[in-house]
Amino acid sequence: MANSIQDTLVQQTVAAVKALYGADIPETQISLQETRKEFEGQITVVTFPVTRFSKKSPEQTGTEIGEYLQQNIQEISSFNVIKGFLNISLSDSYWIALLNNTIAAQDFGKFPANGKKLMVEYSSPNTNKPLHLGHIRNNLLGYSVAEILKAYGYDIIKANLVNDRGVHICKSMLAWQKFGNGETPESSGLKGDHLVGKYYVVFDKEYKKEIEALKEAGQTEDEAKKNAPLMLETQEMLRQWEAGNEEVIALWSKMNGWVYAGFEKTYKQLGVDFDKFYYESNTYLLGKDIIQEGLNSGVFFKKEDNSVWIDLTDEGLDQKLVLRGDGTSVYITQDLGTAQLKYDEFGMSESIYVVGNEQDYHFKVLFSILKKLGKSWADGLFHLSYGMVDLPSGKMKSREGTVVDADDLMAEMIETAKSRTEELGKTEGFTEEEKSELYDTIGMGALKYFLLKVDPKKRLLFDPNESVDFQGHTGPFIQYTHARIKSVLRKAEFSTNAVVTVPATISSYERDLIQVLGEFPNEIEISAKEFSPAQLANYVYDVAKFYNKFYHEETILKAEDMDVKTFRLHLSASAAKVIAKGMKLLGIQVPERM
Repeated sequence: MANSIQDTLVQQTVAAVKALYGADIPETQISLQETRKEFEGQITVVTFPVTRFSKKSPEQTGTEIGEYLQQNIQEISSFNVIKGFLNISLSDSYWIALLNNTIAAQDFGKFPANGKKLMVEYSSPNTNKPLHLGHIRNNLLGYSVAEILKAYGYDIIKANLVNDRGVHICKSMLAWQKFGNGETPESSGLKGDHLVGKYYVVFDKEYKKEIEALKEAGQTEDEAKKNAPLMLETQEMLRQWEAGNEEVIALWSKMNGWVYAGFEKTYKQLGVDFDKFYYESNTYLLGKDIIQEGLNSGVFFKKEDNSVWIDLTDEGLDQKLVLRGDGTSVYITQDLGTAQLKYDEFGMSESIYVVGNEQDYHFKVLFSILKKLGKSWADGLFHLSYGMVDLPSGKMKSREGTVVDADDLMAEMIETAKSRTEELGKTEGFTEEEKSELYDTIGMGALKYFLLKVDPKKRLLFDPNESVDFQGHTGPFIQYTHARIKSVLRKAEFSTNAVVTVPATISSYERDLIQVLGEFPNEIEISAKEFSPAQLANYVYDVAKFYNKFYHEETILKAEDMDVKTFRLHLSASAAKVIAKGMKLLGIQVPERM
């Protein structure tokens, strides 16, 4: 709904209450809703709150306000009152003008720049293994939220903090050194991230063998875990890395290089990108200055063993260690430092961390500490917490037996899209290259839409088969609707520059479609404010549904009246544009034909 008519309705309702009942009420007391489908009308004014001024029944109050509004707002064609609900019907000329002047505009759905900078940090992979299904949800959420906020007028920085150091990275390095026989991505034919991930699994197997041997020799489980030679060597390798040992650093650089080459291919297939990479190897020493700053100001305190802590019990959190007694960092230390580094570099007013809900507590602590330290920008920090993704058991085998590999899942989705599309015979006249591109578009569209249509906070069950249903609440259904519209426009040889003569009246199906298209900017705004692509994803599905209803109920190409035909083609082109723009903000492509 274009906001201007809603604003007018609110203002005129306030004026009606003043004129009819002599009462001044604030605009915030006027509540508007979309009219329920079973009643006639498009906008409903809730009149219950006004009865205390009118001293009349809700029905009579609604009728009097309705008459006042109809006299004072030319766009109102009629109204009806059901109990305390005043249902307003807007004129055909209003809807036609909305289509021609607003929806058809080139920049429809794009907000003016608001002058604010915002960073979205997402992906944050470890360089010891490939990306998995959980990373897919993370990347899609981060990318889509960034694109929606960009459309809403923010200057966006997409950031990726790579966890490229630590014991877990050294495990892969040590295993490759001991058991790898010089294997490389080239010699093995494996993607670099898969090769390094393979040695992370090798480490785990060999480490478990050592633990069992030590337990048989009489050690407890805990002692065996600590004393296993592989673990001791890994810890020594990390110390060597931190001391700058050239051989260890060279091995680390080589294996990380393999991983980055692999990640790049995965990111490309996922269709996500980044403006800025931060590496933990560069940031892990940051934060110690902030600890000193907090000690000086009394925000932190020292214990006898020289370790530094903060007491957050007044906020329902615990006491939190921020620096070890030997002066080494803990995770929160470097997060404090990295947060400061990002702000110093970009000066953004807001920053969103896209991280799974298992880290909820960590971010509460991080943001609380930054606020206590008096960082002016800490109020703009937000943790976009999302739920796990599950698969129906047995749907997919993972390479490592524990998690579902992102590359495998994407390949399977494209394969599923291929077999489903071929079954339906939707690729006649396509070259092999066009077919391959179409399967990719549908498979990735199915995966992305299924993961994005669910509220980020909810845990979700991803069913690959259900996601590629051409008739369901899916990406392919929306993609197919877009291709259908494009096919209609091609057959009619319709040009977007065509002169559209306005018909005298429009049908309820045309009006409903225009109404839903008019909501596009509103839906972008809600999605942006809630950091939720789900809002927009479900809206685009509604557009596709309303278009299909219109398509089945009204003749387009065979309409006898030329003006009606041109108008319906114009409306179809606008629907295709909104679908394509909405899907693009979700990172999903729509085909021109299928």
